[in-house]
Amino acid sequence: MSALMVNNLAAAGRLGLSAFDASSRVELRPDWTEDDIQTVIRAVYRQVLGNDYVMQAERLTSAESLLRQGNITVRDFVRAVAKSDLYKNKFFYPNSNQRFVELNFKHLLGRAPYSEEELAYHTQLCEEQGYDAEIDAHIDSIEYENSFGNNVVPYYRGFMVEPGVQTTGFTRMFRLYRGYATSDRGTVGGKSPRLTRELGRNQASNIVQPAGSSGSGWKHASIPNDAAPRKALGGTPEESGRMYRIEVTGILQPGYPKVRRSSTAFLVPYERLSQKYQEITKKGGRIVSVTPA
Repeated sequence: MSALMVNNLAAAGRLGLSAFDASSRVELRPDWTEDDIQTVIRAVYRQVLGNDYVMQAERLTSAESLLRQGNITVRDFVRAVAKSDLYKNKFFYPNSNQRFVELNFKHLLGRAPYSEEELAYHTQLCEEQGYDAEIDAHIDSIEYENSFGNNVVPYYRGFMVEPGVQTTGFTRMFRLYRGYATSDRGTVGGKSPRLTRELGRNQASNIVQPAGSSGSGWKHASIPNDAAPRKALGGTPEESGRMYRIEVTGILQPGYPKVRRSSTAFLVPYERLSQKYQEITKKGGRIVSVTPA
């Protein structure tokens, strides 16, 4: 049985996961009503198009009609949306192949890529066999069959505990998912791939709260772990010999970035962590992550 990896309601709310649980799964059952079919259609557009707005004129009315008449399954409708010019214009043409493949994993399998090999395979498949082959590889996969079958709308499995889901996929989903109210064309990071660096190093990323998950609407562009901090406080390590890297966003003081979502990194000795926390709080900053340097 599926369940959220975060079962504490308060923590789930802070991480933006309260909208996702096993009960929110959308399935088209044999005795469906018109309200049911409308719910399924909306859910497919929301999932496959990354929560991006769809105008009435952009809807796939022919495919919707076939689904309503029972001539195609939900799986076929998902395929139709993923192969449509609408999907290509939103996610294929504007992005690199790596970013496109990342989004295909998210939209069609509900998770992030697990390895560099997996990302490379699908990138090469797209380049050598074409767009349709890449889409079909996801929808015709055993993983898709076991997770969604023919009648369940894909959902974000990366946040769930269920057979076949890897724990690293949980943290990596936060690199692809930035809050229930955001879309995949409007997130911080633009058209750049999100996971290339950590997949290449076989690392799991730190979890950063999605935009608006705490009600404050804050968001930031994370600084890569190997980027040099802009400030080193305390010089060399003190008695303990331990240094920590603090990433901060939201400081609006002279000498700090004016863009609200900009981040600043500090190197701080262990003995000065508490003092530095207080300084950051007084300046209106928010601590995003604290990691050993």
